[in-house]
Amino acid sequence: MWSLNIRFSTWTPIANKSLNKQLFEERASLINHWFDLWTDKQRKQFLQTILMRCSKSQLKFTQNWLGERIPVTKVDFTRMLPRFISLYIFSFLSPRELCAAAQVDWHWKFITEQDCLWMPKCVKFGWFLPYTPADNEYSAWKRHYIDCATSLHYFTPREATEIYGTLNEPKAENEEQEERLREKRLRKMIWERLALHKRELFKTRLPWTSGTRSSRSLKSRLQPKQAQAIQDRARLHTAADKQLVLASLKSLPSPKRQNVTGRRSYPGLPNKHCQSVYQKYSSFAYPLEPYLVLISSQIPAFEMVLDSIKPGVIPVLYEHCGMTLESLLFYVEKALDGRKAKSIGIFSNGDSREINLLQGCRINIKNILSPEVREFWEKLSGCVISPEEGGQVDIFVPLAASEAGMEVLSKLTHLTGVLFRTPTGIATGSFQHKISVLSDWLGKQKDGPPISTYFTEVKLQIWLRLTELLEETLKSVRKQMKPYLSELQKNISGRIIGKLMFGMMSSANIHTNQETAQRFTDELAELSKRSYVRAHMQRGAKVSKVRLNKHMVTFQELFIVKDKLQKDTADRRTRCAWELLTSEKNYVHMLETVRNVYVIPLKAALGSNRAILSHNNVQIIFSDILDALQLNRYRNFLNDLTERVQEWSPTQCLGELFTQFGRHLQTYTNFFNNYTIILKTIDTCRETIPLFRAFLKRHDRTAVTNMMRLQELLLCPYKRFEEYLNLLYALRLYTPPEHADREDLTSAIKMMKQYKEYINQLKLNTSRDEHMITAQRVIQGCPNLLEPNRYLIMVQDVIQFSCCSEEICVSFRLYEHIHDLRLFLFNDALVISHRRISYIPFERTPKTTYQFLATVALHRLVVEDIPHTKYIKNAFTLQGPKRKWICSTEDEDDKFTWLSTLQSAINCSMKN
Repeated sequence: MWSLNIRFSTWTPIANKSLNKQLFEERASLINHWFDLWTDKQRKQFLQTILMRCSKSQLKFTQNWLGERIPVTKVDFTRMLPRFISLYIFSFLSPRELCAAAQVDWHWKFITEQDCLWMPKCVKFGWFLPYTPADNEYSAWKRHYIDCATSLHYFTPREATEIYGTLNEPKAENEEQEERLREKRLRKMIWERLALHKRELFKTRLPWTSGTRSSRSLKSRLQPKQAQAIQDRARLHTAADKQLVLASLKSLPSPKRQNVTGRRSYPGLPNKHCQSVYQKYSSFAYPLEPYLVLISSQIPAFEMVLDSIKPGVIPVLYEHCGMTLESLLFYVEKALDGRKAKSIGIFSNGDSREINLLQGCRINIKNILSPEVREFWEKLSGCVISPEEGGQVDIFVPLAASEAGMEVLSKLTHLTGVLFRTPTGIATGSFQHKISVLSDWLGKQKDGPPISTYFTEVKLQIWLRLTELLEETLKSVRKQMKPYLSELQKNISGRIIGKLMFGMMSSANIHTNQETAQRFTDELAELSKRSYVRAHMQRGAKVSKVRLNKHMVTFQELFIVKDKLQKDTADRRTRCAWELLTSEKNYVHMLETVRNVYVIPLKAALGSNRAILSHNNVQIIFSDILDALQLNRYRNFLNDLTERVQEWSPTQCLGELFTQFGRHLQTYTNFFNNYTIILKTIDTCRETIPLFRAFLKRHDRTAVTNMMRLQELLLCPYKRFEEYLNLLYALRLYTPPEHADREDLTSAIKMMKQYKEYINQLKLNTSRDEHMITAQRVIQGCPNLLEPNRYLIMVQDVIQFSCCSEEICVSFRLYEHIHDLRLFLFNDALVISHRRISYIPFERTPKTTYQFLATVALHRLVVEDIPHTKYIKNAFTLQGPKRKWICSTEDEDDKFTWLSTLQSAINCSMKN
């Protein structure tokens, strides 16, 4: 008890809380009393001493208490926020504002001069750095922006006004009045010419009655030129009336519609299922004798070619894969709609010896007389007007550059009686097919080269320059946009056709012109017979005149023509030789670029103990291409070729050089066999080795490499052998038969042709494997499709139906839509998959998945056609050993193409 009475003691009663609190308050009041008596300096020293003795939790408490009493008003956000957020904030500033922010302090200067802020601002104006900045270098893009901006030439608004004027300049007082007078004069001129044209037509028009004595006497009094003009106008009006009749017939209800354009049956199907094919689109927007061009989907970037077609030319874009000659001819007849074309162009792949028209159908000297090919060309030539009227077929493949191609053209001409024209294939600087299209053409062109007839030349030249880049880009675009664009195309075409039909004919005429249409059809059939007889008689008269003129040619003219032909042949042979030398120098230069840009630096890095790639990888990638360079450059092939061409004469020989060169092609065989391994090694090293990735980034697509990557440079040998073969064919074509070089050229061509076929087979196997892997990956739950000698032919989307009752008559059967299917046609089997379409939120294009259902061997598959009824259209059945599928396509053209291709594949599988 005594200790509790002690006052002002240093002892603190911890056990007794009330006395402890009382003692604490007394000491705190005493310290406050002393604190009030101290000076400001003493108070600061006391606070510093106390804070130094505090723990972290006590300091945090003090910080929070001060933050509540004295809030912080100014904080540098660049020091508080993460660096990437600060850079994102500064990215919204303009260049002038960034420069002002750099003057705040050194920290802000460092952040605002980062390359990630200034590079987009430079690229926006097309200002690119001429070098790659080092890792420890910054503000390079800012300095580049300032240099480019200070070197610009600009005018102040006042100076620009003095030079260019302003947009609100007042017009002259009499300018509007002059424009009105000019319009009146133009209208008056047009009215006068129309009136004169109508008076001339009224004078020369046919009498209303035909077959009477007065009409025949009137025709006999006409002059021959007037009679010919009358016949032309009659034929013109007849064709126009026929088009209107066809258009009116198509607008009738389907049960009463009649087929006036003929019937077509599906190949290989039972006769009871033959079906008429109606042409659904009217072509009255095109001329009566239009130009038509066939464009293959195998052409690189064919969208650009399609866009360059001139107005008035009918384009027919067809699929290269999965198409037959009969289905291609069906598309041509449908596009012409009963008319004849003034000329037909065929724009497809090929070389100087053959036309790669369809997959598995190459038109060459071996199969030109086969029944199927012969029938195709005869029917195609029947769609063109006669040669006396200017009809011809233009093939955009350089067949005129080889003897085999010239023989193909000769047989086509004798077979069909129509003039065929092709490019000669000799173009400055290159001999590739896409460049040779713009070269000279075989025969005389009255209206200019055929290119100007079908295409806008400027757009086609852009396609020639950018074809490889466009093809790479369009591959991914086609894959992503195909589901959306196909549906969009159908909707747009349907709306255009409907608008044109109802714009030309009222709805009342559409329902009440059945009798008139039938009457017009009968009259047009009679008129067409008469016009055919007249045209045949006129053609016979012209042919007899031509034969008479040929016999009247003098011997002197024959000698002049012979000398001219010999001189022209020698000139063309010289051009081929110089083309061969120029292209060989360019090819060797490309190989030397690979060695100088890639191989030498990589080997130097190996020697300096700073290796980018290992020695084994360098050998795998570059050893074969360096051997090819050794063969072309240092084994005297290029030197001998240069000497012989520079000392060129009509007796000079080049075939011996290529014969010797062909004995060393084992070097290229090693390269092409390892080509796949080379590309995979480059991809693996680029992904796994950062130094090699930076090395490729620094050297690819530069001026030294002609803006190409390493993989593109390694593609040069494949293209070069195509050029070798084409140039040798052209050289032999213009070499006389008695020339000493003729035999060596033939041997060299045979050797190069065999080697080119070997390369094409390697390429075909690679592409087929890629298609098979893609199909295997797309179809979920699909068994293994990768088998030897199997390849994909065609893919078709169909709708599966189920028949409610097969006991009912065919025309009254009801069908129910079950599933959407996709059919994968291979050369030995048909794979059937379930197609599911699902739309993703906030996306326009749908997502399509495929689930495996069944597979049927082609030799066990039975196909039957189902005729059109009120309840189903474009249908057919697929009968397997255990199951039956009733399928239908959305379009009748798709059905015809699919059944034709399927039946052809079935026949081939049964033969094998």
